[in-house]
Amino acid sequence: MNCARKKIHQSMASCFGLNCVEKRFSRLVPFISSSLFGKYSTQCKPDSSNSEFWKDLQYRIKLSGPISVANYMKLVLTHPSKGYYINQDVFGQQGDFTTSPEISQLFGEMIGIWIISECQKFHKKPFNIVELGPGRGTLARDVLRVFHQLQRSNQISLHFVEVSPVLAEIQKKNLCTQEEMEIDASKGKFYKHGKTTENVDIFWYKSVLDLPEGFSVFIAQEFFDALPIHKFQKTEDGWFEIMVDVDNSRGEEGKFRYVLQKTEACGSFISKNERRNHTEFSPELVNIIKYISTAITQNGGFSLIIDYGHNGDKTDTFRAFRQHKQWDPLVEPGTADLTADVDFALLRRVAEETHKILCFGPVTQGDFLTELGINVRLMNLCKDATKDQRKQLELGYKKIVDSDQMGSCFKVMSMFPYVLKEYLEKLPVHGFSSLSSK
Repeated sequence: MNCARKKIHQSMASCFGLNCVEKRFSRLVPFISSSLFGKYSTQCKPDSSNSEFWKDLQYRIKLSGPISVANYMKLVLTHPSKGYYINQDVFGQQGDFTTSPEISQLFGEMIGIWIISECQKFHKKPFNIVELGPGRGTLARDVLRVFHQLQRSNQISLHFVEVSPVLAEIQKKNLCTQEEMEIDASKGKFYKHGKTTENVDIFWYKSVLDLPEGFSVFIAQEFFDALPIHKFQKTEDGWFEIMVDVDNSRGEEGKFRYVLQKTEACGSFISKNERRNHTEFSPELVNIIKYISTAITQNGGFSLIIDYGHNGDKTDTFRAFRQHKQWDPLVEPGTADLTADVDFALLRRVAEETHKILCFGPVTQGDFLTELGINVRLMNLCKDATKDQRKQLELGYKKIVDSDQMGSCFKVMSMFPYVLKEYLEKLPVHGFSSLSSK
């Protein structure tokens, strides 16, 4: 769904400050920054289609008190009937953001080549390709084309983790040629099944916990940035969690604000060695990384994670995008994408804590794709392309590779079972210049 969503927009500077004004009640204070106002786009047209949703959200908060940013994100993005990802196609020029696979076919083709290259080192049997949040299915389509061209389509089955029924239908339409088959519950916990032109099976699941066992390659491209995060601010009185509350000060309906509150999460999610004054933490990211680590350790496989991110040094990265512009995350919830940069230092720490996983990276997306030979692929495609086609190929290439666009702000990381350490020292993982695990 990840998006993860992470996008071709520049990262926002901090939207929060330490200007905590009047007390509201014990251990709860408004959290306002003078720099917050005027940073968001006012060019987007107001949207009243989700007004009932944010009124319900406002009522919930008035009834039970402020909610965490994590709960706010989860409700706004994945509410069963009004969630941002649930009922609409949010990708592309008509949506709110554009991803690398949507920009250039080169991206997905390089991922396909990378999967084949790594698998042939130590696994020759059929295997699963698992994509978390597959968007429109564009990345999978380009990967499938590579497998078909190299006559390897019979080696794989696709497994999508997708919570949006709308996006699942779009993926099925773009990838499958056969009508939806009757689901045999004895074969797994998938809710949809189809086949591609090359007779590759595709299965859809609501959760990673429903995925089948077996050697699997996990792909998470602009997935983790959409997972809910808790936000924390350090003050003279110690750590507080940033919560979302109803703003009654302006006398307007549907307005929300940030407040600081002492919560149990402050003691659970903040490292004792934390040096930053502002930090973010995603429990769901931790749980999914633990699941993937266990799966590839017990059943074999590896993973590739590509996302907007940092190496544990950024502070406030929570933001929203609407119609490709920066948007206030608290205005008209459900009408804009909510996202936060992925903390790759946390991701790596969680993966390696059992000493059973090798982590490679993070490296920049530009460096990763360049090392895979995207330049050569571009030249080969341009040979037989028209002038207009060459222009589009070159523009797409620059967007996903150049350092002043998506090439440096997106990071790439891979995980392999630790038992392959000596083997991968002799045959290094492509896209990563050296073995970068402990």
